[in-house]
Amino acid sequence: MKLNNWLDIWLNKYTKHVIKLKTFTRYSDIINKHINPVLADAELNQLTGEILQNFVLFKLNHGNLNTNGKLANNTVLSIVSVLKQALRSAVILGMTDKEYTAVIKLPPTTEKTVEAFERNEQKRLESFCIISKPNYIGIIICLYTGIRLGELLALTWEDIDFKKSVLSVNKTAYTIKRNGKNFAHIDIPKTKSSIRFIPLNKSLAVILNNRKKLARSKYIITTKSGGIVQNRSYQKSFKYILKKCNIQYKNFHALRHTFATRALELGMDVKTLSEILGHKSPVITLNRYSHSMTGYKIEMMNKVGRLLEVK
Repeated sequence: MKLNNWLDIWLNKYTKHVIKLKTFTRYSDIINKHINPVLADAELNQLTGEILQNFVLFKLNHGNLNTNGKLANNTVLSIVSVLKQALRSAVILGMTDKEYTAVIKLPPTTEKTVEAFERNEQKRLESFCIISKPNYIGIIICLYTGIRLGELLALTWEDIDFKKSVLSVNKTAYTIKRNGKNFAHIDIPKTKSSIRFIPLNKSLAVILNNRKKLARSKYIITTKSGGIVQNRSYQKSFKYILKKCNIQYKNFHALRHTFATRALELGMDVKTLSEILGHKSPVITLNRYSHSMTGYKIEMMNKVGRLLEVK
């Protein structure tokens, strides 16, 4: 059996019903855009370790679909992950005797740089968003809760308990493409830890309560017709806001990083921050934001240093 035929069977018969729609779409794109154009006609039992290694090297050096140049390490790792899952299933189901993905030498994971806004930039963002369009309140929400873009766009007024000043994060929104058109789709979060309750500070609770009185949609961030705002649309709004505030562009996730950075600067413990961010483990939080604790480390080292007597 040729690889492209097996990938189609594996994806639609053995995988589609056990993964999220967003993941299915991503797997489909990886197969159609990256794997099939190179390996589609290869027979399953002829996919040697050398063929697979050559495929990885080709993707690393010429896999960028826009430039035909280098493809990011993390993207190549995602491609190989899909290929591994499909080929290992083929062995289990007896479609082929062996698979050689274990011998592939892979590039290291590239850790993304964590970017956060400076305090003066954050204040400019807040001042602009509070007095501007109602949807811009989403920027304030992210700066003071650390929620992700998809979580923000999926928020409804029912997710806020104003009596307890608590925000419930229980769903996420993302954009999918059907028949060439983009549609907003709401799903449950990717992991159990992403489902969480976040206390709202008093000022944010007051702002949101006032906004609710004027709301005409169940969604906090909404289109003119009361529907879900698509991710790219809100990202474009964010880019516009940064330009108006004369702030150098950073991606939307920088709002989440800014919240985490400010929280650590103000002394929030890592376990609490991890739970608020929805991380699986405090270790993830610590590794990702250790740079934000430089000032805290210096302060603690100076305290320890007071034990040293200099004569």
